[in-house]
Amino acid sequence: MTRASGSLAGALARGTVVLDGGLSNQLADQGCDLSGGLWTARVLTERPEQVAAAHTAYARAGAQVLTTASYQVGYEAFAARGHDRRATTALLHRSVALAARAAEAAGHEVWVAASVGPYGAVLADGSEYRGRYGLTVRQLAAFHRPRVEALLAAGPDVLALETVPDPDEAEALLTVLAETRAPAWLSYTVAGGRTRSGAPLSEAFALAVSAPQVIALGVNCCDPADVLPALETASAATAKPLLAYPNDGSVWDAATGTWHPPAAHTPWPTAAWYRAGARLVGGCCRVGPAGITELTRGPRGA
Repeated sequence: MTRASGSLAGALARGTVVLDGGLSNQLADQGCDLSGGLWTARVLTERPEQVAAAHTAYARAGAQVLTTASYQVGYEAFAARGHDRRATTALLHRSVALAARAAEAAGHEVWVAASVGPYGAVLADGSEYRGRYGLTVRQLAAFHRPRVEALLAAGPDVLALETVPDPDEAEALLTVLAETRAPAWLSYTVAGGRTRSGAPLSEAFALAVSAPQVIALGVNCCDPADVLPALETASAATAKPLLAYPNDGSVWDAATGTWHPPAAHTPWPTAAWYRAGARLVGGCCRVGPAGITELTRGPRGA
């Protein structure tokens, strides 16, 4: 089976699509060292075969979308570690190629989503869970533009504008997206009914309603309990397909670089998510292949 022949937008118009899970936890389970400021990008640099293996694990689990290991790859961060622009561009291209290779080897149709993580991700200090970096929309667009251009040159099926904590950064990403012809999804990280920066979700979702290239809108990298209220807010703002790929309920401690797991894991109310309009559903940090297989076997939306 080759990569999906039709568009992801077309598939969403017909029904639901299952995303993959967290790349970092799968790489850690494979014995990879994610220490240091580059996180999964360190493995992309030093052990690309492990990234390929992680993608393959998710494809075998039933994922229909594989998300690239480009989340934390930024020109400035890599320059500070001795990588010139050409080398960083090559890494961005590598991230797409590795996911594409796993997609082409899968036994079912698989799309490749190029991860465009937030500005805070390359700071490696938990800023993506706070937002409000002190940068203008124009400055944020200038940061994202070369990454988006490099990823698109490698030929992904869709861009994943993900873990966005702030409407200002969403505006910057949408500005860059409008300069391309690429389809993308836009996903905020949220808590307590607001973006991580504290902005109302209705305001955040409204930014993307009129963006024709945004094929899905929703949330990721959040507590599962925050998903349904966010989807309901999004569905009141747009008829676009919605998406959700939360964490397992753990809380990230940026000071110690550790996750604090929830006291107990409860089943995700995915049937309610589908009723609210979710068409792309998967997992983020600490959700592995077993969790994705469970999603493929559970209730699915229309």
